[in-house]
Amino acid sequence: MDLTFKLKNAFQGLSTEARELYLSSEVPVLSAPPTSLQFYRQWVSPNIPVIIKNAINHWPALKLWNSDYFREKIGDKEVTVAVTPNGYADAVVGDRFVMAEDRSMKMKQFLDILDHKTEEKGIFYIQKQNSNFTEEFSEIICDAELDIPWTSEAFGLSPDAVNFWMGDERAVTSMHKDHYENLYCVVSGTKTFILIPPTDAPFIPHGLYKPAKYEYNLKGDFDIVDVEDSTQEDKEVKALLQDELPEIKDIHGKNQRDDVNNLEKNHCEGDKEVDDDDEVDEDDSADVDDREMENENLTPWISIDPLNPDLETFPEYAKARPITCTVHSGETLFLPSLWFHHVQQSHKCIAVNFWYDMEYDIKYSYFKFLEKLTKL
Repeated sequence: MDLTFKLKNAFQGLSTEARELYLSSEVPVLSAPPTSLQFYRQWVSPNIPVIIKNAINHWPALKLWNSDYFREKIGDKEVTVAVTPNGYADAVVGDRFVMAEDRSMKMKQFLDILDHKTEEKGIFYIQKQNSNFTEEFSEIICDAELDIPWTSEAFGLSPDAVNFWMGDERAVTSMHKDHYENLYCVVSGTKTFILIPPTDAPFIPHGLYKPAKYEYNLKGDFDIVDVEDSTQEDKEVKALLQDELPEIKDIHGKNQRDDVNNLEKNHCEGDKEVDDDDEVDEDDSADVDDREMENENLTPWISIDPLNPDLETFPEYAKARPITCTVHSGETLFLPSLWFHHVQQSHKCIAVNFWYDMEYDIKYSYFKFLEKLTKL
C-alpha cells in the first residue's frame, strides 16, 4: 500500500469521524444567546458553527436601517464600494486572482443604484473589510454595537474589526477561510452560507494566481488589470490581501503574534499568512510553494466554485460535505475560525460582522499539520 493511498484513506477517515463524533449535517440553532461560558465550551472550543436568535433584538438598527434612513443620516457620506462586472470580488478568473474595483461614492448614490433609480454598469457591494463600520459609518454606530458583550467576555478581548455589509443580490463572496472567530449579524434580508469544516481541508483545491483588479474603462466595460509588485497600489492591495497577524499582547506586553510568525517562517514553508511573499487574506495556502510565490508574486486561492464545482478537474472535492444555512434578519451566525465558507445574499441585505482573533492553540497546529500532509 503506497503512501498516497494511505493518506487518502486517513483524510477520508478524519472527515468521517468528525461527522460521526461532533459535527451535524445542519447548523444548530439557539433560541437565545448563551452565556459566555456556554458559548466558549459548547461552540468555540469544539469549533462548531451555530445560529443564534434574539442576540441583537435590542439593536435599533433592526427597525431603522433602510434606504430612507440611510439617505437622511448618511446620504452625503463618502463610502467605499466594491464594483465588479459579475458580482465576484476577490475570486479566481482564469489564471488571475481578481479583486474588485474600489470606488468612492456618496451613500445616496450607492442606494440609488441598489433601488434601481439610476442605472450603472456593474454590481455594487459595500464589503470593505478594514473595520469599515467604525471607519466609514460612525454616524450609525449607535444603532448597533461595537462588540457583542457575551462574546467579548468569552474571548477575553474586543473585536479586531467590525465590518458593515450591504449590496446587490448578485454579489457573491467566493469560498475562503479566515483565522478569525466570526460573529455575523444579519440586520435586514438574508445571507446564505455554504460551510465546509476544517477537517475537509484535504478535499479543497488551491491554486496560485497572478493578482489583478477590475478596472472600469471609457468604453463602459471592465478590464482585468494585473497588479504590479513595484507600484504603491500593489503594496496597498497586498496589505489588504495579506493576513498580517495583528498584535496580541500578553500580560507582559509581548506581541504573541511574533512567536507565531517566527515559528512558521522558520518551519512552515508554503503557509502564506506568515511569509512576507506569501501572505494573503483568508489563509488559503494548502498547495503553495514559497519559492514559486517569491519568484512570481502569485496569490494562493481556492480554485473551485461550490455553486458549480468542476469535479472533472478537482475530483477530490466530491468527498467534501458542505453544510448550507440561511441566516435571517435578527439572527447571528457564529462562524468558527478556519471553516471554509461561501456567501450569497438577498438584495439590499444589510449585515454587521465582528472578527475576533482566534487562539493559536493545538487546533491551529493540527490544522497546519493537516495542510502539510495534503502536499505529500
